[in-house]
Amino acid sequence: MASTCSISMVMIAMMLQCLLCVVMASSTKKTYIVHMKHKHHNPSKRDWYTATLEYHNSHSDSLLYSYETAYNGFAASLSKDQAQLLRRSDSVLAVYEDTRYTLHTTRTPEFLGLQKASNLWEGHTIQDLDHASNDIIIGILDTGVWPETNSFDDSGMPPVPTRWRGQCEPAPDFDPSLCNRKLIGARTFSKGYLLSSGGGYMVREKDQVSPRDREGHGTHTATTAAGSAVPNATLLGYATGTARGMAPQARVAAYKVCWTGGCYASDILAGIDQAIQDGVDVLSLSLGGSSTAYHRDTIAIGTFAAVQKGIFVACSAGNNGPRQGSVANVAPWVMTVGAGTLDRDFPAYVKIGNGKRFSGVSLYGGEGLGDEPVGLVYFTDKSNSSSSVCLPGSLEPSLVRGKVVVCDRGLNARAEKSAVVREAGGVGMILANTAASGEEVVADSHLVPAVAVGRSAGDEIREYASLDPNPTAVLSFGGTVLNVRPSPVMAAFSSRGPNGVTPQILKPDIIGPGVNILAGWSEAVGPSGLTKDTRKTQFNIMSGTSMSCPHISGLGALLKAAHPDWSPSAIKSALMTTASTHDNTNSPFKDAAGGDFSTPWAHGAGYVNPQKAFSPGLVYDATTDDYVAFLCSLDYYTPETIQLIVKNPNVNCSVRFDEAGQLNYPSFSVVFGSKKRAVAYTRTLTNVGAAGSVYDVDVDGPSVVAITVKPTRLEFAQVGEKQSYTVTFVSNKTADDYSLLSKFGSIVWSNQVHQVRSPVAFAWTDDS
Repeated sequence: MASTCSISMVMIAMMLQCLLCVVMASSTKKTYIVHMKHKHHNPSKRDWYTATLEYHNSHSDSLLYSYETAYNGFAASLSKDQAQLLRRSDSVLAVYEDTRYTLHTTRTPEFLGLQKASNLWEGHTIQDLDHASNDIIIGILDTGVWPETNSFDDSGMPPVPTRWRGQCEPAPDFDPSLCNRKLIGARTFSKGYLLSSGGGYMVREKDQVSPRDREGHGTHTATTAAGSAVPNATLLGYATGTARGMAPQARVAAYKVCWTGGCYASDILAGIDQAIQDGVDVLSLSLGGSSTAYHRDTIAIGTFAAVQKGIFVACSAGNNGPRQGSVANVAPWVMTVGAGTLDRDFPAYVKIGNGKRFSGVSLYGGEGLGDEPVGLVYFTDKSNSSSSVCLPGSLEPSLVRGKVVVCDRGLNARAEKSAVVREAGGVGMILANTAASGEEVVADSHLVPAVAVGRSAGDEIREYASLDPNPTAVLSFGGTVLNVRPSPVMAAFSSRGPNGVTPQILKPDIIGPGVNILAGWSEAVGPSGLTKDTRKTQFNIMSGTSMSCPHISGLGALLKAAHPDWSPSAIKSALMTTASTHDNTNSPFKDAAGGDFSTPWAHGAGYVNPQKAFSPGLVYDATTDDYVAFLCSLDYYTPETIQLIVKNPNVNCSVRFDEAGQLNYPSFSVVFGSKKRAVAYTRTLTNVGAAGSVYDVDVDGPSVVAITVKPTRLEFAQVGEKQSYTVTFVSNKTADDYSLLSKFGSIVWSNQVHQVRSPVAFAWTDDS
């Protein structure tokens, strides 16, 4: 079928003639993503792009990807000179060098209320929801899958939906027959990564081109989203119970775009492009990079095409918290997910020779050290800084043999430190936080008996080990503890707002379970992820926004199953406006970074509450046309630049918002300035509850901001009816008073059945 997204043969020939004349300054080639203008008709873009590259005598593998849906263009191996010539072509919108992204690395269903609630979907049973989710397909862009895990068991599942166009690709270590009615797709995208060394296909041992997961991360995220129920799941005796994904009856399609050296933009874009063509309903991306302008953000561009097709997209917020402005994946058409804790912990304890006892955490699964004190050693920064953090080769065996070693957290992987201790002859480790990591501790599967402690405990232990002439310690392990209070707590590592690309859009959107999550694992790697770890396990416990993201992806799949007519933005709104901001002690939840109350810059709308999300009452809906109007409101974007994102040659910005904050978003981010004392936004709510519903508004905000909402009551006669309101925010601060940089509040529309809550973040700048 003819395509309207192609360029003419004449134009290609002219481009090739130019490229043919290039005198190569260097033989080194890199991967470039070439964005073409929308011109003329062409029956086969791939053939044209291949002809383009072969015509100028490039290698046959120069064309890496021809994008069909997510992007109008291709990825190719080009020299710097060739890329520069393409940039000058009238048929090319832009040429970008490939970008490297990184991964953002049981009890959860019970904590979220999915197992005990029988009325999640009004008028239907859990069995009805399971049956409906059989038709939902979740695409996971990650490190592949370990197909043999019991979490991909397809017992009792009906045939694969006939609309599915995906496949399981063969590889020497991956037979397509390993796929089934649960795991229905497994593909690989590696060409960008394989060329990342500068032109050579330097395949690392773990990076055989195969859908098989040799890292563990992809299997963990896929089974978190949609793993089948597996009884008696455990990691080394910890967290024993039934492990199941958020949508245990949904289908899984794996797109392997991440490798040992990272996840490359060209591969990610190819994975999104293929997933759209295959027919996924949900996309889950537990990866990202630093925030950048939307037209330079491959994930933002690819996911815009997905949302255009009605696909719900969830992305991890990143693990660079608690630094402000560190949040990634901030495009308003994706759901950006931060991380919080569960009500489950794995306590461990350190008792030092002076009698003091400290609490920490651990997932060490071997024999302990017993009750007798063991010698303790710590290498201060002054004596040897690399030894204090236990870098490889930094420990002197004669000084640590038979002792417990105190290792400062930082610089190298936490579990690697225990391997360094073991290699030097140490018998145990205390992983002590520093000022950089604060009081938040993360449980790991260490290779020696080990306990992780917070900064204050670490400081006392370090001082004791440095000053006592004969320091000793006893390590003990408390197993698994449930019903921890308070829970949830905001994870300190979770990346924070404000949004560095568009401050008027509050990010992250929401948080979900992301600390100490049990899910399926690859048997090609030990639970610590270290090459030296020879332990094998079907499950692992991990932490990160990589873990919280698939929780939201799976819940998005359930909502799509229950409400197939809802748009991706309606699903996002339902999850956000029903999220909780209080813990299981009924107090506003705390932030592990410092212990103060968490704010919307950390948790967005709050901690996901699926029991309420299935029946939110009202939703803030938005279309891709609204997102185009949003982009047009950004003064630094021209229609041609916006074409890079929306793939529409007819974009002219005749419809645009006055400013970015006018997007019909479920949250508010208000930016005041020395010349901007008042901000007014109009929002539209759609009734997805009962006909005849009436809602009244309640506002909460800081004393320095006056908030007015008109009207204060919304009446919906029919299901699907839309009603609008305008909210005006007026800053009472003096123009030269910027000591108070941020404040927070909320706008809640409620009746006796529903509370539709939107968080509000306020910021003051001196340059608006």
